[in-house]
Amino acid sequence: MLKNIPSQLTMTELLGQSLFEVWQELCSAIDEKYEMERLWNTGGKNWTYEYKYRRGGKTLCSLYARRNCVGFLIIFGKDERTKVEAIRDTLSGGVCQKYDEAKIYHDGKWVMFELTNGDEFGDYLKLLAIKRKPNRK
Repeated sequence: MLKNIPSQLTMTELLGQSLFEVWQELCSAIDEKYEMERLWNTGGKNWTYEYKYRRGGKTLCSLYARRNCVGFLIIFGKDERTKVEAIRDTLSGGVCQKYDEAKIYHDGKWVMFELTNGDEFGDYLKLLAIKRKPNRK
């Protein structure tokens, strides 16, 4: 866990203004639907920061930041993948393509979306609802 949480200025300088707005927009959409613990961490070797949504020891999703790039990761277990397949026809082609290209590991299918705008947020929220039903009205 990070001792010094990055400020809005730090994030804006890292991502650029337009991507920081996309980051904020996605966080707001998740916060509106989910009451979750939010944890900042280092982003490992590929990212500068990780911002994870968790509850009860289970991760809902993670956002990642590095210079001029935002990543959004959802890990789907076996049962969740079956549910994603059931709603495929309601998802955009880009989301389906990223899902299809994602690698399956022993703990699930790791689907990383690279965000450039908010066009697919509706699809992301559908995918998050498969992982956990929204707990805010």
